[in-house]
Amino acid sequence: MALAHRLQLRQGQSLVMTPQLQQAIKLLQLSNVELQEYVETEIERNPLLTRAENEGGADAPDAPDKVSEKREEMRLDEADGAAKASSDLDARSDDVYENDSPSEGGDAGSQGGPSAQLDWSKAGSGKQRSEDFDLESITAEEKSLRDHLEDQLQIAGLIDADRLIAARLIEETDEAGFMRGDVHEIANALGVEFEDVEAVLQTCQGFEPTGVMARNIQECLSLQLIERDRFDPVMQKLMENLEVAARRDFKRLAEICGVDQEDVIDMLAELRTLTPRPGAAFAGDAAPAITPDVFVREMPNGTYSVELNADTLPRVLLDRTYYNEVSGLSKTDEEKTFISECQANANWLIKSLDQRARTILKVSSEIVRQQDGFFVSGVRALRPLNLKTVADAVEMHESTVSRVTSNKYVSTPRGVFELKYFFSASIPSVQGGESHSAEAVRHRIKEMIDTENKDAVLSDDQIVERLRAFGIDIARRTVAKYRESLRIPSSVERRRIFAIGA
Repeated sequence: MALAHRLQLRQGQSLVMTPQLQQAIKLLQLSNVELQEYVETEIERNPLLTRAENEGGADAPDAPDKVSEKREEMRLDEADGAAKASSDLDARSDDVYENDSPSEGGDAGSQGGPSAQLDWSKAGSGKQRSEDFDLESITAEEKSLRDHLEDQLQIAGLIDADRLIAARLIEETDEAGFMRGDVHEIANALGVEFEDVEAVLQTCQGFEPTGVMARNIQECLSLQLIERDRFDPVMQKLMENLEVAARRDFKRLAEICGVDQEDVIDMLAELRTLTPRPGAAFAGDAAPAITPDVFVREMPNGTYSVELNADTLPRVLLDRTYYNEVSGLSKTDEEKTFISECQANANWLIKSLDQRARTILKVSSEIVRQQDGFFVSGVRALRPLNLKTVADAVEMHESTVSRVTSNKYVSTPRGVFELKYFFSASIPSVQGGESHSAEAVRHRIKEMIDTENKDAVLSDDQIVERLRAFGIDIARRTVAKYRESLRIPSSVERRRIFAIGA
């Protein structure tokens, strides 16, 4: 068979992920706070981008300096005598990312864009009068566990070598009060004997609060029992079998400790009076505050307004005046290409930011519309909701809705929630009516167990019966799964807890 060359045309479809498309997708996944950091990086990279000045805002004084700095960086050989390009374009034609409020799902915002128009500054401002200011109490509240331990180290009377070991042990102590470092590794790192580190650790374990710098929960509780003079041989056996105590297997514990079950219950009750986290009373690194990306507020007519948090949305513009200036000074093809790319990237970023704002607002508005019962009646009124339902309603792809709701938080009259919280699986109805939200069912299970008493502890089968009385068709294994997801022990374990007076 002879081989021959020939031309053949074929049609096909393929998705090409351009850098601009990748950028737009990335912006959707970012929270507003992360978006600010991203935009700051882009402003540093692109000399044609700058922040839009906020009226009276903190950014206003800095913007001119930023522009002038970039102009110095971009200054193109003015010594040639080349005339500057005309910059007669009206500055008002600058492309500004103003976040103008789209018509879908929200009220028109201010110049800053779709924003919450609530005056949050008047609610719980936390301002103190000068006569109520107490520096001593504030200082005491902010003292960390490490500071407290180091203060005690200063008066512990240790020799210099032991003070060095103690300082290292304190560094290895976490906010809960546990010494997490490995004693052998610390000894090797400091070039001392293992026994020396153990001896210093025992001294440090005598610091306040009692139980601090223990290496595990068993050692922590034992130190507290020793201080109370309650660490007798029977209690020691109990401490050595905490895993059995965790299972509340009173019969097995009684056999191990050589006492009856009533004594075991009394001993466990005593353990519950101890402190499992001795460092918890001291200040530590504060958990990062959640900054909402969207605000939902109730309007006087009973409807709900959905608005973006304009305070955290970056506002950028393309400096056309400066673009005209440097374009006229460009000599080489490389310079012209660079300026052209900067302009294209700036325009694309501005467009992407605007599209991102509109997409988030549109999706959030649809979620609020779908879950309006939650805002009126609470968790019980949550409806089953999935990505496809929202995607179809807003005419977007499911993956887009997924990106929009990832890592985004909404502030509502009922609290701050992640947008994904409002998506919930469907639990069928007994009579074939409207389905129930899995989150709402979990809430009902928790309510039932929270209100039970020691004489009427509910089994999973009894919970199933009660839920079916509410019209919820649910299997026992599903109840068990939801109960475990709520970290609620079984009915047998709850009876044991009631027995020891928990």
